[in-house]
Amino acid sequence: MCNLYRMAQSVGEVAEWFRAVDRAGGANLGSEVYPGYPGLVVASGEVQAMHWGFPLERKNAKGEALKPKPVNNTRTDKLDSFFWRKSFVKRRCLIPLSAWAEAEGKKGAMTRTWLSLPDTPLFAVAGIWDESPQWGRVYSMVMTDASGDAADVHSRMPVVLEPASYELWTAGPPDAAMELCAPYAGKLTIDRTDEPWSGHARQASLF
Repeated sequence: MCNLYRMAQSVGEVAEWFRAVDRAGGANLGSEVYPGYPGLVVASGEVQAMHWGFPLERKNAKGEALKPKPVNNTRTDKLDSFFWRKSFVKRRCLIPLSAWAEAEGKKGAMTRTWLSLPDTPLFAVAGIWDESPQWGRVYSMVMTDASGDAADVHSRMPVVLEPASYELWTAGPPDAAMELCAPYAGKLTIDRTDEPWSGHARQASLF
């Protein structure tokens, strides 16, 4: 699953790349995006800032409400479940990124491995979004089985979309959009680093 990704381009560059209207304004965004933090999405032809992760309500043993947990990844085989169905049918989006990270190594000493498309500074993976009372607009990244080089890093990976499929994902019928939720068949660049895996990513969950 993906609990960290990199998006180094400016809002204006993203808007130009995806031929979208800039609605993110002066959003304060980091170049590395963690669950529960804001990131950019392209939805309804607009670049918007939303929080990464749908809020999942939680309670402690006494039945008291806890801070919601950001559910930042959506399995393709769960898109028709109650939690995700309405967003998948009505609110699909593109998530711009330049690379995503997975944790590799021994527990307690994991490091970041970055995956990206060769010679491609910016690309899109499949996402869905919603309006939440807790955090406003939120989004989740759609995950599928890993293939090729990515399978050596993790069993799952984001649904990488080809530019020709952007409109079908965002505006096509659900059945056609579902057919796009397949392992990426193209080449990937794998960059194994000695960067420690950040504690931020442990807040994430796959639902």
